Amino acid sequence: MASSSGNSSGSTQLQNSGSEEQVMLVDQRKRKRMLSNRESARRSRMRKQKYLGDLTAQVAQLRTDNNQILTTINVTTQHFLNVEAENSILRAQMMELNHRLDSLNEILNYINTSNGIFEIDHHEDLQTSADHGFMNPLNLIYHNQPIMASPDLFQY
Repeated sequence: MASSSGNSSGSTQLQNSGSEEQVMLVDQRKRKRMLSNRESARRSRMRKQKYLGDLTAQVAQLRTDNNQILTTINVTTQHFLNVEAENSILRAQMMELNHRLDSLNEILNYINTSNGIFEIDHHEDLQTSADHGFMNPLNLIYHNQPIMASPDLFQY
């Protein structure tokens, strides 16, 4: 019996040492999994931090680009307004010059059709002025010369 009690106490010790080994093996696996999880979480945080940094840099670059575009738009708009104002002035000058040209063409047509002589009843004063002035065809040396005007002829 002594041997059977020795055998049973030996097998109990083997079972205890086997369960202790299993417990140690489970603990070792837990620790290994915890370290792996910690490392994975650290890598995940680093990826997230890098992604956030990249997004922050992209936001800064887009803001810079946006400011440059806004500046370009403002400069272009100002240039457009200046050109539009200049066009308005030039249109007004053109209308005035066209009006003057029409008036001068009417005068020339009158001169050409009346042969430079006023048809007025016995007014020698006017006849004399017609002989001396631009109404005399002999004085019309520059009859078909264009009328020249400069853009700064009119002050606005």
